[in-house]
This record gives sequence, C-alpha cells and structure tokens, in this order.
Amino acid sequence: MKKLILSMAALGLLFVACESEKNELTQEQEIDMSDFYVYTESDDAMAKSATSKNTLTPCYTMNVLNRQLQENPGLEQKMYAIEYHTRKFLTAKGKPTNPGGGGGDTGSTDVDVTIAEDGLGSINIPVYVHIVLPDANAVSNQQISAQIAVLNDDFNTKNTNQLPSGATDFINDVTTTDIHFTLAGTYRYDDPKSSWGTNDAVKAAYPPTTPETHLNIWVCNIGEGILGYAQFPGGNLATDGIVLLHESLPGGKAAPYNEGRTATHEVGHYLNLRHIWGDGRCRQDDFVEDTPSAGGANYGCPTYPSVSCQTPDMTMNYMDYTDDACMYMFTDGQTNRMRAIFTDGGSRASMLGN
Repeated sequence: MKKLILSMAALGLLFVACESEKNELTQEQEIDMSDFYVYTESDDAMAKSATSKNTLTPCYTMNVLNRQLQENPGLEQKMYAIEYHTRKFLTAKGKPTNPGGGGGDTGSTDVDVTIAEDGLGSINIPVYVHIVLPDANAVSNQQISAQIAVLNDDFNTKNTNQLPSGATDFINDVTTTDIHFTLAGTYRYDDPKSSWGTNDAVKAAYPPTTPETHLNIWVCNIGEGILGYAQFPGGNLATDGIVLLHESLPGGKAAPYNEGRTATHEVGHYLNLRHIWGDGRCRQDDFVEDTPSAGGANYGCPTYPSVSCQTPDMTMNYMDYTDDACMYMFTDGQTNRMRAIFTDGGSRASMLGN
C-alpha cells in the first residue's frame, strides 16, 4: 500500500512538472519574433535636414549599429535575446508585444496601450558627461545642467496641450515614463582633435565610467554635421553610451537642433527604442503598438497631418527627426519598451539602485 501511495505521488509530481513545462512552452510559442530585425537601410540615417543651414544629420545610430553588427558576430544574438526578454515580459503583463506581425503595423486604427505594472517605481539613471573639445570649457556647467533638465522634462512631462487640434488619436498615447536623470559628474578634456567621427574613437580615448550602472554621454565635435549617435542595449560596455555634438546642447549653435532634444532622441535608442518609422519605409516596424507606421523620417515642423503608410505620422514623437521645438512626446508603448530592460533579467537592470 505504501509503495502504491508513493507511486501515485510520483505520478502526480510528474504530471505537475509536465503541465508546468507545457505552460512554459505555450508561453514560448506566444512570443512571436518573426518581425525582429537588426540590420537596416542606411540611406534614411544618412539623410540631411533640409531646414538646417548646416545640412545637419540628426542621428547616426543605425549606421553605427550596422557597423557594430559586422564587427561583432555575437551582437545580433544578444539583441535578439534582449528583444525576446522585452516581449516575454510584456506578454506576461498582457501588453502588446508583436505589433508588426512580420512587416510593420498597418496603422489603420488607433491603438491605445496601457502602462505595464512593472513594480519598479521611479527609475533614476545617474549620468557622467565627458566633454572632449579643444577648449572643454566651451560647454558651460549651465548647459550641462540645462541638458539634464531637458531629459527630465521630456521623459516626465505630458505635452498634450501641444498636440494639433486634429491629432485626437494621439491624445491617449502621450505619457510620462517615470525615468529620471541625475548628473553624477562632469569630465573635461582639452583635446586638439577637430572631429571624432562615428567609430567610437572618442570613447576609446576617454573610456566610460562604470557603464554598468551609469549612462555615459560624450560631448564633442563628431564631424560631417552629425548631431549624435547611441549604442543599443547589448553592445560592448567599453563603448556603451551616447555621443552628442556639443552644439546640440541647449543654447548651442546647431539650430534648429539646439534645445537638447538630440540627447532625448539618443537616450531613447540607448533605452531600446527604434526610429518612429522603423527604418524600413512601411515594411518594418519600431516594435511599438501605439506608434503608427511611417514611410520615413520627418523634418522641420510638419503641418498636421503628415501622412505616409495611409495614416498620419506621429511627427511630434522624440524618435522622429523633426526640429527640437516640434517634438514633445513618448507613447505608453515606448514607455513599456524602455522600462522592460530594467526588469529582472533585463539588459539594464544593473543600473537600478544607484
């Protein structure tokens, strides 16, 4: 009798284990990664702003990513794992995780996303700023403080009052992220080099400080009119962070990109956001449900609606290329995506608690 009871207990445990494994497999199958991509076309990232007298290039991040993928064969798998973690977390919270369905969302209807309850509370990111210029004092402490203030405002202010009267579909998408930035220190390096390019040379010359726990920002002259570039989660820690043209900081000379929004845009990439148009001309998505598909970047201050892919573009989103004065929102879906990388097992979870 005792043996029978033990056998039945063993069978029961086996059944529970099998059911648990089955449930895990079912959840695995629900994580659709069919639309995931890493390499992108480069011509969008190379585009120049027609509204800028200096023909400035707003962002070079995707070109840098393409280069890093070629140099590091394991990076694509790391980014896949990060994306999988993000989608798995949001699936567990019942939030949309596969907006593209293999080729970009149609944008035919307005989609409202709710903020995931991640249990993280307010997230604080400590920031180290490295100023690398022939005269490092050309960027003042006031400008650095103003830049940190812009980041905090952009990530934590709803600007629904700035939405065009016709953009009613976007009202419920505007959000605050509860991600905050604190200046941890400023390094100044007088370096005679006139420009640094986009191959991370400035980072090699002046390495990041504790990138596991701090956002590092290099402020320098990148060259060729490039305003900034970032490194996505998963890249080499030795090059982790963002690089900004010094003239893009508040009060700089890179008008109409001189109100600090280049930093907001690049930090978005650093926190795993893609460009609002997915770098694929309606064929690829930015992995965010509540941002409509777009056919390409927008510049200047477009009159609403600016239509591509059959729906109005969210030109006021920080992840587009519009003028600093004309971008003023993140969405709930973008917030979920950024915050997911700080959750347990996320690629930037080590930054919490600092």
